[in-house]
Amino acid sequence: MTQNKWNIPDFGFGVGLRSVHYNHILEHHPNVDWFEVISETYLESGGRVRYVLDQVAERYPIVLHGVSLSVGSSDPVNFEYLKLLKALADRVKTPYISDHLCWTGVNAHNVHDLLPIPYTEESLKHIVGKVKQVMEFMERPLVLENVSTYAQFSTSTMTEWDFHARLMEESQCGMLMDVNNIYVSAYNHGFDAKEFIDRIDPSLVCQYHLAGHTNKGTHILDTHNDYVIDAVWELYRYAYQRTGGRNTLLEWDEDIPEFDIVHEEALKAKKYRNETINPQAPRSIRPTVAPKMRLTPIEKNELVNSMSHKL
Repeated sequence: MTQNKWNIPDFGFGVGLRSVHYNHILEHHPNVDWFEVISETYLESGGRVRYVLDQVAERYPIVLHGVSLSVGSSDPVNFEYLKLLKALADRVKTPYISDHLCWTGVNAHNVHDLLPIPYTEESLKHIVGKVKQVMEFMERPLVLENVSTYAQFSTSTMTEWDFHARLMEESQCGMLMDVNNIYVSAYNHGFDAKEFIDRIDPSLVCQYHLAGHTNKGTHILDTHNDYVIDAVWELYRYAYQRTGGRNTLLEWDEDIPEFDIVHEEALKAKKYRNETINPQAPRSIRPTVAPKMRLTPIEKNELVNSMSHKL
C-alpha cells in the first residue's frame, strides 16, 4: 500500500450530490463521509442550488468533479472557465479538482460528450502542456479520470494505460481511477483490466469511482443506472490492495433510487477494502466479449447516444 504523492487524505466512502436528494440531505444530515459535486452545476449558480452546496460544504468534505476541462481538445486552455472553477474550489475548500482525460468540444463549442483521444506522442505532448497550465493556475492537484470508450483510433501508438502513466509522470497530475470504466473498456476492446491497473503508479492514484453499467452483449454502455456488478467490485479490491486508502465514490446518475439505497451501495466498498484477495482468484480480468455481430440501426443510434456521458 502506498501513500498518494500529494498526501490527499482518504475521506472514505462518498456519493455524488444530486438534486433529487437535496431535501433528504438537508433534513437528515446522513452519515456520509464526503460528497462529490459536478463543478459545472455550481459555477455560476445562485438561489437554492448555491444554498444547498454551502450547507453541504459546512458539514462534509467536498471534491469538485468537472466535465468541461477538455484537456484533449485542440483548443487552448479556457482561463475564463478556470477563474470560475478556482473561485468555486476556494468556496468549498476542496483539496483537489478532478476532470476527465478526453476532449469535449472544439472551437469553444461544448458538445457535452466525453470523447476519446488518440494515444500518440503528439497528443501526449499537447495534453501535458495543458495540464501543467491548469495546475499552475488552480494551485491544486489536478486528477484526471479514465473514461469509458466504444471506439479506438487506428493512429494510436501506445495503450491507454501507458498513455495515462506517461501523462502523470510528465505533467505530475494524479489519476481518478474509474474501475467500472476500466472494466467497460476492457470488455469493449478485449484487453486485460488488471494489466491496466498494474501499469499505473499507485502513488499517483488519488480517488476511485465505482458505478453500474448496461451490458448489451456485444458491448457495454457506461450508464451509471444500476448496482455495481461483482466483477467490478473484485477489480476494485485488486486495485485497493496496491494503493491502500483512497477516496471512493459511488456514481448513480440515471434511474436514481432513494438516497439510502445509493449510500448503502457505496458502503459495500468497505467489504472489498478489508478482505484480502483470494490467492486462487484469476491473475487477470479479461472480460469475455460476445461474438461480434452487425448492429441494427436502432442499436447504432443507442451506442452513439450513450457516448453522451452520464454524470
